[in-house]
Amino acid sequence: MIKAKLLLLEDDPNLSESVSEYLESCGYDVTCVYDAATAEDTLYEQKFDLLLLDVNIPGGNGFSLLKTSRKEGNSTPAIFITSRNAMSDVEEGFESGGDDYIRKPFALKELLLRIQTILKRNFYHNPTDALTLAEGITYDIDNQVLTINGIVQNLQLKEHKLLKLFIQHRNELLHHEMIMEYLWDFDETPSDGSLRTYIKTLRKLLGKDSIVSHKRLGYQFR
Repeated sequence: MIKAKLLLLEDDPNLSESVSEYLESCGYDVTCVYDAATAEDTLYEQKFDLLLLDVNIPGGNGFSLLKTSRKEGNSTPAIFITSRNAMSDVEEGFESGGDDYIRKPFALKELLLRIQTILKRNFYHNPTDALTLAEGITYDIDNQVLTINGIVQNLQLKEHKLLKLFIQHRNELLHHEMIMEYLWDFDETPSDGSLRTYIKTLRKLLGKDSIVSHKRLGYQFR
């Protein structure tokens, strides 16, 4: 099963360890960072499904970090985790691009519920719902509409599902087994031939170099 990737920015090592261990036990892949500079580098180098951001951090401010990241095009949903509880802080958190705000101290179960709620909404925090994949190519995740130069393309259900998966894990190598488990339900029989057909269709629409094959391993969406 493919795990949702979370970035945890928390400068308290004990709290960071407690939160990360709990979330990993719940099936998430958690990357921990402890200061603004490392967080900036990590956001630039990797793609995440959700950001968990402390506000008072060494070398910067969680609000400013997210605000800058949003201006640079990062639409990953974010939850602020902070001891700052004034209404002005809450307002600043949402104005900087945050999706939720949880005050310390908090129950780990509450954090989990908030994470689950946001991830269920969809893969990205994007007010237009349409992601630009390349020049002239957009994809509306909520409505499953792929548009190329203004023309809506017809895709099968599993082709939409595969495209969403690639978008969620852009530039990552996805192994065959992971893709198969994601595309086919437990009562369905996975098919290598069908997967190759779906890949061929997406390459035809998005460009032959958009999906790279790694022999005997899997595929990578660029």
